[in-house]
Amino acid sequence: MLSQAMTGLVVLCVTLAAGLIVGVTMRRRSGVARAVRSDMDVVVAGDLGEELGERATLVQFSTAFCQPCRATRRILSEVSGMVSGVRHVEIDAESRLDLVRRFDVMRTPTVLILDGAGRVIKKASGQPRKVDVIAALGFAASHESDAT
Repeated sequence: MLSQAMTGLVVLCVTLAAGLIVGVTMRRRSGVARAVRSDMDVVVAGDLGEELGERATLVQFSTAFCQPCRATRRILSEVSGMVSGVRHVEIDAESRLDLVRRFDVMRTPTVLILDGAGRVIKKASGQPRKVDVIAALGFAASHESDAT
């Protein structure tokens, strides 16, 4: 009887530890802009239904029921207002499944950072921090100058 109780306690502790590790890892990765593979195609204004920014475009995939999407919308609007030549375009993920599949959007909010030529250079799943968005725009500007 004592052996079964000890086994159950060990299984419980291992399960809790694994859950904690997964939770902490997911929280640390949420909203962080990561570089995307370089063979991703170029986005044009017709794809989004809106003009792209001269220097960069912040494309946000949202859904109506997504709470973090509202805060992300505010952050991206503020950043696009602060940096000249940057546009914020919000896409309703439910109505644009073609783009959701094309850019492998698995959750909302998802933000794509496009350089001035429309190349996707960074992608963030989850609510990004303002400082991370500004840093990604700096990367986009340097990426653009390297490509020309």
